[in-house]
Amino acid sequence: MSTEFNTIETELSKAHLEEALDFIKEYYILPQPEKFPQLRMYFQDNHKVLSYQTRDDKDDWLVDVEIIARQPFQVKLTPSRPDIQKVVERLSEEVFIAIQYFEDLIRQSTLYFAWVEGKEIIPEKPPTQRKKTSFKIFGSNMLVIYLLFFGVNIVLFLLLGMYAAVIAILGVQLVIVLLSDRILDKTADWTITPENPRVHILEYQLPVEDFKDFLKKFGKEEVLKMKNEIYQKSLAQGQEPTCELGEDVFQKYGFHCQADEKVSKVVDVYQIVKTAADKFEIPMPRIAVSNTMIANAAATGPSPNRGLVLITTGLLVQLEEDEILAVLGHEMGHLAGRDPLILFSIISLEFILRFTVLLPLVILSPLVYLIVALGFIFFVAKFFETRADLLSAMKIGKPMVLARALRKIGYQRLQAERISPTRAPSWINFDPHPPIYFRIDRLERMKTPMDVKNPLLKSARDVFIGFKRSLGIK
Repeated sequence: MSTEFNTIETELSKAHLEEALDFIKEYYILPQPEKFPQLRMYFQDNHKVLSYQTRDDKDDWLVDVEIIARQPFQVKLTPSRPDIQKVVERLSEEVFIAIQYFEDLIRQSTLYFAWVEGKEIIPEKPPTQRKKTSFKIFGSNMLVIYLLFFGVNIVLFLLLGMYAAVIAILGVQLVIVLLSDRILDKTADWTITPENPRVHILEYQLPVEDFKDFLKKFGKEEVLKMKNEIYQKSLAQGQEPTCELGEDVFQKYGFHCQADEKVSKVVDVYQIVKTAADKFEIPMPRIAVSNTMIANAAATGPSPNRGLVLITTGLLVQLEEDEILAVLGHEMGHLAGRDPLILFSIISLEFILRFTVLLPLVILSPLVYLIVALGFIFFVAKFFETRADLLSAMKIGKPMVLARALRKIGYQRLQAERISPTRAPSWINFDPHPPIYFRIDRLERMKTPMDVKNPLLKSARDVFIGFKRSLGIK
């Protein structure tokens, strides 16, 4: 029997590594005793180990699983037969998802502190609706901004008449495309420069139950006050937050700061973006950072010469540097491919056809036309998202790393797609991104970087094949 070894990088502090195994045992294994016999928990070389067996008597196979609580987690899977690789991959993904769920639980009781050298101290706050909307509107392909004009059309037509309204709408959309980098930049908290290239991140992972009790007693606003007090006693004075500096604040709110509950990292964001830009042979884009724990990245601009990359501190927290690079490769793919301008052209063409050749269909059934038109536009947008994945794999050369990053960021959606009785709905929803299972599977099949003459045609073909398979068509 050959053993498969996997590692799972996490942001967990030392204090929570062993708790992760307890979480997997309680919420994943014990509820299914018939599926997971031979459960054991023990210590090996001072590391906690969770060991169990999963079997299928009908198909006559079993897999021994061993998870070691260290950083990164070590996962060993030993199948009884060499021909059940798909089963091993599924079990490995289940372990990964269970650990991600535990990480999300810990994030709810974590105090995050982020700052950029030489920049104003800006405490992290929950993402405002303005920032959420800005990411959707101006991020990557800017598809949402175009579609918003479906609702504006009626007003403009009433005010200006048909032809003047068409020209006005197309003109406004074009201006937004040309200024998209500057507009998105306004939503950011910091600008990254060669002089101030690094983002510092510090986490205090507080005991979950204590933090829940605290929230019940005081609420989320008190959490922000606690963080602000620590900021004022440390970063505002030019000092890094430490247990010693923040201890009196923690005690005031009923906590005690433990060194093994603290995690810190420094990310040279400028160098990572520069590496991605050099790989794509495009000019260095401007870099902005938004201090919010939602893991996200976006790139926009009318051309590669006027590009802007926006990264959240949440992305820097959740991903390792090679994963950040792979994700930025996806965003550089949008810039290099001039996706905002191309999608603007597609939307504009549909808009013109709607009031000329297709006008009889619109008059016959406006709602049906709108649903079909939106569905078509979103489906075509999936070609460009898929191409951006492919370009990252080709230029950055790490398709497996990008797949791992997508699995981390979108694990909840991935699990929902995996257990869904049919995958077709995830292909026809109003989302420019293809299903995440499709993106991950496609990247993981690229064992080595590919050399594709026409990445867009290749990606469009892959999207059609993936959609057909979701319908059960080979």
